[in-house]
Amino acid sequence: MGSDRSKVELSGFVAKNYDILMSLLTFGGYSRLIKGAIDKMDLKEGDKVIDFGCGSGKNAILMLKKMKFNGEIVGVDISKEMLEAAKRRSEKYKNFKVFDGRIEEDLPFENEFDHVFMSFVFHGFEDYDREKILKNAYKSLKDGGQLNILDYSEFDIDTANFIVRWFFKKFECPLAFEFIKIDLSKYVENFGFKVEKEIPLAFGYIRLLVTRKTL
Repeated sequence: MGSDRSKVELSGFVAKNYDILMSLLTFGGYSRLIKGAIDKMDLKEGDKVIDFGCGSGKNAILMLKKMKFNGEIVGVDISKEMLEAAKRRSEKYKNFKVFDGRIEEDLPFENEFDHVFMSFVFHGFEDYDREKILKNAYKSLKDGGQLNILDYSEFDIDTANFIVRWFFKKFECPLAFEFIKIDLSKYVENFGFKVEKEIPLAFGYIRLLVTRKTL
């Protein structure tokens, strides 16, 4: 179950205005940032992707476009509002399926996917749940598959840009303040992933971490 310190299960105002809020955090470049991050992923035609915390499904469509719509996306989420939005989007694409489930609990997937993708999800979990999520990612991936994490970088909130400070204090959960102090590259290596590249985005406040499942 989600922690009381988490805001990862979006609802109400934040769920309805998520893209607008993220646009503020990224200085008006949220859509461009997401597209740019997905463009840097090693997606190929025919790949199968699972999107942990798929939200409204917007990112899933961008990944399908990157694969020239020759691939498959399974989106997993728990938020009622987000699932409804994702299901509406998925109706247009036979290769985009939506799954109602918690990514920190057992998922019915094993050695099925070429990629696991998480966008602004990982920071919203307690450490014990992050461990479960990484174990789920490892189990879900084929041998040599990639785990791609798009989330906050390491930075000092006290010296951050005032918009970032305002956003964190207004909308982010306590877990996010802890997450930005974590060396994520070293952290994921403890769960069977080798870091291939770490790409800074949004003036270094955000990063795309591309890792590969090791045997």
